[in-house]
Amino acid sequence: MKVVNPATEEVVADLREDDAGSIAAKYERARQARPAPLADRLAAIRRFKDLLATHKADLALTLTREMGKPIKQAGNEIAAMAGRIDYFLEKTAEVMADDVVLRDGKLEEKTTHEPLGVIANISAWNYPYFVGSNVFVPALLTGNTVLYKPSEHAAMTGLRIEALLHEAGVPKETFIAVVGTGEAGRALLAQNVNGVFFTGSYGTGRKIAETVAGRMVKVQLELGGKDPTYVCDDADARAAAESLADGAFYNTGQSCCSVERIYVHRTIAPAFIEAFVEVVRAFVVGEPTDENTYIGPLARKDQLAALETQVKDAVAKGARLLHGGKRIDRRGYYFAPTVLTDVTHQMAVMREESFGPIIGIQVVDGDDEAVTLMNDTDYGLTAGVYTPDQARAQTILRQANAGSVYWNCCDRVSPRLPWTGRKHSGIGSTLSAWGIRAFLQPKAWHLRSG
Repeated sequence: MKVVNPATEEVVADLREDDAGSIAAKYERARQARPAPLADRLAAIRRFKDLLATHKADLALTLTREMGKPIKQAGNEIAAMAGRIDYFLEKTAEVMADDVVLRDGKLEEKTTHEPLGVIANISAWNYPYFVGSNVFVPALLTGNTVLYKPSEHAAMTGLRIEALLHEAGVPKETFIAVVGTGEAGRALLAQNVNGVFFTGSYGTGRKIAETVAGRMVKVQLELGGKDPTYVCDDADARAAAESLADGAFYNTGQSCCSVERIYVHRTIAPAFIEAFVEVVRAFVVGEPTDENTYIGPLARKDQLAALETQVKDAVAKGARLLHGGKRIDRRGYYFAPTVLTDVTHQMAVMREESFGPIIGIQVVDGDDEAVTLMNDTDYGLTAGVYTPDQARAQTILRQANAGSVYWNCCDRVSPRLPWTGRKHSGIGSTLSAWGIRAFLQPKAWHLRSG
């Protein structure tokens, strides 16, 4: 399997791809593995956290070379892993503790928690450390074994993760990487795993759900989003523009929770749009290995055509192109940061996930119209509002059909809160106590003495 640097279009690695036979053998090793005691599991993950910090610069460069993430942002992702891992280290024992619900004379009732078994973790390329660790860290800590398939666009990073986990003391049979494209993923799903945890597109997630339907195994799907934000008439136009431009274009717009639709109240729209375009024009597009680069290449070449199609469709239906709108004439998979106004929900850019540096801004006349448009989507991952009025914000956000909502912020994930989608954005939750319990199955105990 060839790994291509999206900034140079050069092959940077040739990796041996797993086939059905090697995947079956890896599954058998994982099935026969027995978890270490909780104290040992906690110690190993703590050492893994330390190794990530030790090797941050080298790991960031590997990630940048294979998927184009600007080097500063790659380093930020790895550095932020410490906080996520610390949460799991602090919370897992509490979540796994026996829960005694009744002691009445000779009768005791309690719940214990047992691991699911072998977990198939099919992960994503855009944030391979965040997205992967949301699954494999709590899965390992709760006593499961993990067959980890990184995306083919972040396979070198996936192999580095495997090596560091083993160096940290996670047994080799407990965490096993599976390398390959969709064919390897299908072979992995053919194994008799006890849980399937996938992060990626709605289309692939639906196929996975259909593949394992009827097998009665735990399935969680963290899928895409078409994340809306509403800027109210009382908001600070400049502050909202700076925040939302970052929320829309960070990681070159390749995040499931990137801001993908902006609705702005008519009275503040001119000031907001002017400030927004000014911020976007200042973004540095360049080589991702340059510390000053903010916008790098797309990770996938085929996404260039998808973005071109959205721009063409929007302009043909009356949108105004204020900035960008086309590929950048240079080596690599570069697309100019793009801002469209006068957009409507008849345009693909306001309905279909973009997953790139492109945003549509639609003017609205009030809160009710904004809420209606925010909910006019097949997705339900995040939604946000900018206003100094907390009561107003909460009234709007209570009506948003989304798993996460934001007031005066965006594109934010916390290990203390569940990360969960609605509708085409997926099923199940990672992070928080919910994301630990996802890897456990309860056992009810009825105990009568004498």
